[in-house]
Amino acid sequence: MIQIAVKLSRWGAAVSRNPRVRPIFRTSSQPLRFLHDGTNGPGANPVAVQMINYALSHARSQKSDESYAQGMLILEQCLSTQPSESEGQFAQNSIGTVLLAMSNLLYERGSFAEAIEKLHRVQDLAQASLGVRVAAMEALVGLHLQSCQDDTSSVLADKCLELLDKDDLKSDGGKEKSVIARAKAVKGLVELVSGNLESAASQFEGLQDVADLNGSVALSYGQYLHAVQSFSQAKELYKTIIERMPKTEDFSDINALAVCNMAPDEVLLAATFALGQLESHMGKFDAAEEILTKALTKTEEHFGSNHPKVGVVLTCIALMFQNKARQEHSSSLLIQEGLYRRALEFLKAPPLESKGAETKLDRRDILALARGGYAEVLCVQQNRKAEGEKMKTWAEAAWRNRRLSLANALDISEPSSKVPVIDARTSRVL
Repeated sequence: MIQIAVKLSRWGAAVSRNPRVRPIFRTSSQPLRFLHDGTNGPGANPVAVQMINYALSHARSQKSDESYAQGMLILEQCLSTQPSESEGQFAQNSIGTVLLAMSNLLYERGSFAEAIEKLHRVQDLAQASLGVRVAAMEALVGLHLQSCQDDTSSVLADKCLELLDKDDLKSDGGKEKSVIARAKAVKGLVELVSGNLESAASQFEGLQDVADLNGSVALSYGQYLHAVQSFSQAKELYKTIIERMPKTEDFSDINALAVCNMAPDEVLLAATFALGQLESHMGKFDAAEEILTKALTKTEEHFGSNHPKVGVVLTCIALMFQNKARQEHSSSLLIQEGLYRRALEFLKAPPLESKGAETKLDRRDILALARGGYAEVLCVQQNRKAEGEKMKTWAEAAWRNRRLSLANALDISEPSSKVPVIDARTSRVL
């Protein structure tokens, strides 16, 4: 803690000596460059970026309440040393970037409401670059989707598109295609969650011509292709993300900013997870098991072994074994039951006595899938059929997906079946 206090003191003093002159820290591995997004004005203060990187690294070094609290302390100090919002775009970009980093740490600790508050503060920075505001809006949509607040997500996605129309800097040719693609893709994701494949298609149209797709954009586009069963194209996109996606956030590039469940590490995990699902849907169960096991290991390493997202992956692995048993006319009831039981434990499933249709549930889609799949395992056992029927009733009441029924999601053995695509970022079934 003493070391952190010393760093805070040094950074704060260096910046506060002259609020208009920002000291520059060079590193031996990376030459100095003035951060600039090419079309929308100056980027963020390089000193702020260094403090952000240090704060995130320290918070995640132990993943404890204390280390995250210390990381937030660094970011709060960083925010306090930034110039006033009234000093223009450079100041607002710097403030916005720090707020995005703060939302990231809050999200990782499960403080959604506080993370959302930071993201809304970014939206109030009217002069900030388009990349900063789109990153905040993208994260807001992702958090509201994860909380099953779909109407709010749709409104926010529309506002994200409106940012492009209101941007008064340059005409279409001057705007970064990557930022435009992100705004459209986040609307496409909302439409996917709502089951509106035609509307989603209109948002993803033309993305194949964008040379450098943001990872989250590529993932959402791949999930759309997956949902419409263009498996080979979806697989190519998933593999490209896994091979090329940076594993950490880049707060030095205004157009690459991404936080919360849209951050690079989340996207990379989600792409691995999606690829495992795709292999299962194609009947390649050995490959699916190998990839999903990797996704499970990475999820445990990133979030902790008892995190609800571990339950999301376990649910998908159980569904894979269930699908394999149907197609190969085999049995793996004990494996499936064990996976579903553990998944429901990590997902913090409410008691069956609660009403699935009325209860406000986190990760409702996955809970319904896990309990629905578990119910099928129990119903084939005569002495446990009553318990299975009770679980089935709860799952059907909790299911909300508009594109496919719970029965369709659980049984994809028919060639004409629609396939469920679980988005690990938002824990939703597309």
